[in-house]
Parts: sequence; C-alpha cells; structure tokens
Amino acid sequence: MKYSELRKSVLDANFELYESGLVISTFGNVSAIDREQGVVAIKPSGVSYKAMNVGDIVVTDLDGKIVDGELRPSSDLDTHLELYLAFPSIGAVVHTHSFFATAWAQSGQGIPAMGTTHADYFNGPIPVTRQLTDEEIGTDYVRNTGRVIVEALGNNPPLSIPAALVNDHGPFCWGTDAADAVHNAEMLEAVARIAFHSRQISKDDPEISSALLRRHFQRKHGQLATYGQPGRSK
Repeated sequence: MKYSELRKSVLDANFELYESGLVISTFGNVSAIDREQGVVAIKPSGVSYKAMNVGDIVVTDLDGKIVDGELRPSSDLDTHLELYLAFPSIGAVVHTHSFFATAWAQSGQGIPAMGTTHADYFNGPIPVTRQLTDEEIGTDYVRNTGRVIVEALGNNPPLSIPAALVNDHGPFCWGTDAADAVHNAEMLEAVARIAFHSRQISKDDPEISSALLRRHFQRKHGQLATYGQPGRSK
C-alpha cells in the first residue's frame, strides 16, 4: 500500500484520540504530513473510529487533491492544509470538540496561563480566533478557518503554543508528528478544565508570572530542557 507508514501513524493517532475521550461519534480528526513527498494523510469524513482501517485513511496533495484513497477526506482538510503551509515546523494537526476546550472556544475566550501545568506545555495563553466574517464564511470557509488560526497565533512559534481555539467552534492542535499532536490535544483539554475551575474559585484570572511560565516551559522544551531522560519522549 502506498504511503503505508504515514497512513498507519494517522490511523493510530485517530484511535488514540477516540480512546482518550476527546472525541465522540465521528467528530474530530487527525492528519499528518510527509513534507518530502508533499502529501497529507487524514481521517475520512464521517467514518466511525471503530470501523476505520489503514486503507480508509485518505492521502492528498497540498492542494487538497486526492492522490490515494477511495473515500472522501475530512471536511476540515483545508484547515489542516492551511496550517501546514503556514507552519513549516509542524508534522501533524488534530481537531477535536473536547468538552472544556470547546466551551472556552464557544465563549469566545482564550485560555489564560494560570499555573505550571499550563506552562509545561504552552508558552503563553491559548489564543482564541476572532469570529469569521459573513464573507469569510460564505467563501472558502474551511480554508479561512485555518487563516484565522494563523492570525491568532501571531508571532508565536507554533510549537511553543501548539493549539488555538476557533471562536464558536472548537480547538485545533498540532505537533511534530501525529502522536505528539494528540498528546497536545490531551494536554489542552486538561489545562482548559483546570482553568475553568480556577476561574470559579477566583474571578480575577490570576496569571502565572512570566518568569515561572518561562522556567517551566523551558525545562521541558528546547535545547536546555532538563525534564525526563535523554533520547526518550516526554
């Protein structure tokens, strides 16, 4: 089978996403990119996670044209493609409708960086996009969803804040590969839940200091990281 390794990584990541409880029914999707070959593998649209097999994973080029596969790709494909084009350092994208992250998105609010749990994975607040205009919704809606994510991330390196909330919609996350992107989606939901409850306790949104944020993020990421064991994943 063509692109078997890429497809298998995407299938496994979709299974992990489902088993984590971050998606229900046929919501959500995972994709991964092979930049050398210029192709993206993604979950097929509307197919049950329980019923998927490796041959169901659809492979497209960076224009969204199917190059291998019999099924229709995820309806979110163009959002994924826009992120791959804008963020050359990423290798995979995940979209969920996870409960707490989606609640923040639907409220139109980003997730403030309130403590070290957040700082271990995200080097700042999780941004929320602006609302799409009527024109953006009516013309190239899915591609424009990706564009407002890129706009919301601003000048932040994408792997320093590997997530964004789409206003009125839900979260998108990304990572170095499919497994990393799913892990970031799991961590996003965890910090979204913690932040929700923290706000119930204190209405003042007490944010972590910039020094403590930086210290915790850098201990797990980059060349100066001290967390974990060399050569092993976090």
